[in-house]
Amino acid sequence: MRRLVIVSNRVPNPRERGPTAGGLAVALRDAIARRETLWFGWSGATAEATATEPAISRHGQLTLATLDLGREDYRRYYQGFANATLWPTLHYRLGLATFDRQDFTGYCSVNAAFAVALAPLLRADDLVWVHDFHLFALGAELRAGGAKQRLGFFLHVPFPPRALFCALPRGAELLRDLAAYDVIGVQTTEDAENLAAALAAEGLPDAAARVAAFPIGIDGEGFASLAQREATKKEAVRFRESLAGRGLVIGVDRLDYTKGLPQRFCGYGQLLKRFPEHRSKVTYLQVTPVSRGDVAQYRALRRELDEWVGRINGHYAEPDWVPLRYMTRAVKRPVLAGFMRGARAGLVTPLRDGMNLVAKEYVAAQDPADPGVLVLSTGAGAARELDGAVLVNPLDPDEIAEGLDQALTMPKDERLDRWGRMNALVRDGNARAWSKGYLAALEG
Repeated sequence: MRRLVIVSNRVPNPRERGPTAGGLAVALRDAIARRETLWFGWSGATAEATATEPAISRHGQLTLATLDLGREDYRRYYQGFANATLWPTLHYRLGLATFDRQDFTGYCSVNAAFAVALAPLLRADDLVWVHDFHLFALGAELRAGGAKQRLGFFLHVPFPPRALFCALPRGAELLRDLAAYDVIGVQTTEDAENLAAALAAEGLPDAAARVAAFPIGIDGEGFASLAQREATKKEAVRFRESLAGRGLVIGVDRLDYTKGLPQRFCGYGQLLKRFPEHRSKVTYLQVTPVSRGDVAQYRALRRELDEWVGRINGHYAEPDWVPLRYMTRAVKRPVLAGFMRGARAGLVTPLRDGMNLVAKEYVAAQDPADPGVLVLSTGAGAARELDGAVLVNPLDPDEIAEGLDQALTMPKDERLDRWGRMNALVRDGNARAWSKGYLAALEG
């Protein structure tokens, strides 16, 4: 079996295994377990200058190769072009994107440095699988250095319509860089159509023909077992007792303006206003670990959410009931799985998301005898698959409120029918099927 070379912005910590591992590590676990693998990328550390030779560590069949980034490269490549320019653009938020030529130069320079450091580690028959928007240009840099291996790229976030993406300065250059890849994978058919149209308009029809959708999945059976087990442990039991028999609505998101959190909080407030029968009968837990706290937009978002929490709880709380519980620290994935299992509704309403695996985790976590209801944004890639969810427009708080009311009052037979359809899809379209399908295409 040919060796797999994974390239991503960050390389996972080998000490983080099982439920503590990052999302990409979890998704690729099966692919890594089945063949010799080299995983290459940034170490997560910064130094005076970007390293020219990677640090190598071996863990059975898995070899990790990492580079420290120079502080200026980190600022230009990661904080600048990747997160301040590409991230909002790819999530349809062009008005929030900022562009700086020096940031773009830094982005290209880190992609080139990755290619130079990776090239000597490659074997002639390797399969190289590059992940996400941080590394659009890596394939072209490898080809310029003489790489002949099969190169694949997978975009985990959405790809917007051509007119929006091409409004981005240097967007055409990034599209030409993507043409270096043999397989260009995205999450949904909509993303595939958008990217193929952009490539074709740039005069790259062959590259457009190499774009395909590979919807990412989770280990549904494993997560279901985890949720069932964790639901009996003391943290879940203590939490359940604190609800005092009230129904639970749960949301789990990283703090980010793409997640639609202000609209979601407003929607919950509208539920309590328009459907007063739910007052004192339901509690909403939102777990939102803070990220990118050094970015002004994220600090402003956190202040806005704090204000929403105070407004809702100040207006509707009773001496023995807090309507909205809000946490900005991380909660371990196993604990969240146990919480999800007992939730009457899972509230997942991003403005735009490539897939959103929290939606699939909520489905997998449910008690088959008495499942809850997923309230899901039409802007999430998962909405194209999970047809048993209650779909809502994430920009309409009243529609969110109506979706929550529908979920909280839904008869059991309807809940069972909706959940059964979604659970079958989550289990069949798992992470193993995703990686297997993509690698089959990459092997040609």
